[in-house]
Amino acid sequence: MANIDITLNVNGKDHRVAVRSTEMLLEVLRDRLGYVGTNKVCAQGICGACTVIVDGKSTTSCLALAAQFDGARIITVEGLEHDGKLDPLQEAFMKHGAVQCGYCTPGFLMSARAFLNDNPHPTRTEIIDALRGNICRCTGYKKIIDAVEDVAARSAR
Repeated sequence: MANIDITLNVNGKDHRVAVRSTEMLLEVLRDRLGYVGTNKVCAQGICGACTVIVDGKSTTSCLALAAQFDGARIITVEGLEHDGKLDPLQEAFMKHGAVQCGYCTPGFLMSARAFLNDNPHPTRTEIIDALRGNICRCTGYKKIIDAVEDVAARSAR
């Protein structure tokens, strides 16, 4: 099986990589490029822990073939902070105690960031719907939803 040369722009930095046609985006990000904040949990697209933003859209990277993303702009959880300053979502997750074990947190942050980029003033119901693809076994979701709602409310001001 021949490798396919692709370029991925991850968190503003171009990476030229040779990928197998069967290699998942998650594997390339974590194992080849060192973006380990993107977590591998279910490998079936069920839990959302591997969520990244690709060209502005929330993407489950464990189900996405890397070769399909040549030239794509990808944001991982490591790309949320800018100049040493956390994204408002990261701050809100800490403020609201929306992080316990932290394993699902990167996926929730990325799903919420993509959602708020498209819909900066959502209702609570819209937030709940937007996060349905992410599973948390620790927080019970309320604190996570409260954190996203807080960021939306602050951006409305």
